[in-house]
Amino acid sequence: MRRLTLPPRPDWRSKADSLGFVWHSEASTYWDESAAYAFSLAEVDETLEPAAEGLHQMCLALVDEVVGDETLLARLAIPPAHWELVARSWRAREPSLYGRFDFGYDGASAPKLYEYNADTPTSVFEAAVFQWLWLEDMLAAGKLPAGTDQFNTLFDDLRNRFAAIFPRGGFMHFASETEAIEDRQTVRFFEDLAVQAGLETAFVAMRDIGLDADGRFIDLDGLILQAAFKLYPWEHMMREPYAGQLSGAGVRWLEPAWKAVLSNKGILPLLWARHQGHPNLLPAYFDDDPAAAALGERFVRKPLFSREGANIEIHAPGLDEPVLEDGYGAEGWIRQAYSPPPEFDGRFPVVGAWIVGDRPAGLGVREDSSRVTKNTARFIPHIIADA
Repeated sequence: MRRLTLPPRPDWRSKADSLGFVWHSEASTYWDESAAYAFSLAEVDETLEPAAEGLHQMCLALVDEVVGDETLLARLAIPPAHWELVARSWRAREPSLYGRFDFGYDGASAPKLYEYNADTPTSVFEAAVFQWLWLEDMLAAGKLPAGTDQFNTLFDDLRNRFAAIFPRGGFMHFASETEAIEDRQTVRFFEDLAVQAGLETAFVAMRDIGLDADGRFIDLDGLILQAAFKLYPWEHMMREPYAGQLSGAGVRWLEPAWKAVLSNKGILPLLWARHQGHPNLLPAYFDDDPAAAALGERFVRKPLFSREGANIEIHAPGLDEPVLEDGYGAEGWIRQAYSPPPEFDGRFPVVGAWIVGDRPAGLGVREDSSRVTKNTARFIPHIIADA
């Protein structure tokens, strides 16, 4: 694993804008192609890809256990009113579209799982599309050696996954909040994939989803939501005023309700308890577990629910990392052993390993000037290139 300095394409901004990637510099520089991370083929094929696939299977086994155990469901702060919804979703094996593991990885030791973004992961358009177009342009311009590759089947795999979930086509709603440009454009990307897979689609803002007289979810035109992709987390949906209707509304959600188990940092201590010593896991405990004392003075304290590094605290003697306060933590906390990402030129990269269905589908690297990857992190393209 190496960090390379490369010349940016002079027209990359106009290309990004033409594709709808308009959040590339929304508040600060987000897309950064002045650098790229290079991985060897062995690092991808023999280390990162197997780690993602193995952890995904461990996570599925954990869901199977959790849905049958009220103590564990309560430990993950899933509201009791929705335990049956989650369990029924799993028993029916409602299909999943995608997810993203975030790894600390330096190219020398085994990748370590920081968290699993199993419900509403973003950075998917830039991983699936824009970094691939960057690679093609750089090869065409002679800026990268011929034969340079990228671990990236994400676009085709997502489109094929839509086709596999809906083999006879049909109609599907796509929903998100509309205030965040990234969320809205990400949903447009998924909607386009679904159209290519043979579905008819319509967008509805989350705030505009209503209920008809029979308790079914409808859009502003009165169309009933039968299948819906929502870029809105289950932990929020289960606490909305309409939450009581989720179980009986008959919507086929992407992601399915069982992902409420995995989109929760509480899986980190649960995985550790079941697979202690696994090379891709860090020691982790619930905050109130006396066994957490084993971590000593070096640990990371994380809320069960948080996004973009919010409210994550690093506890390590001599280290003063600012905390992004965003109100998370009421539902509980976990502690995870402190294992910082590697440092390259004052930047700390986290390697995102994408899962589509049950298979690894690509990588995306985000780096921050902080050891906690926040909403100001930059997306850096990657290549496969042996030194």
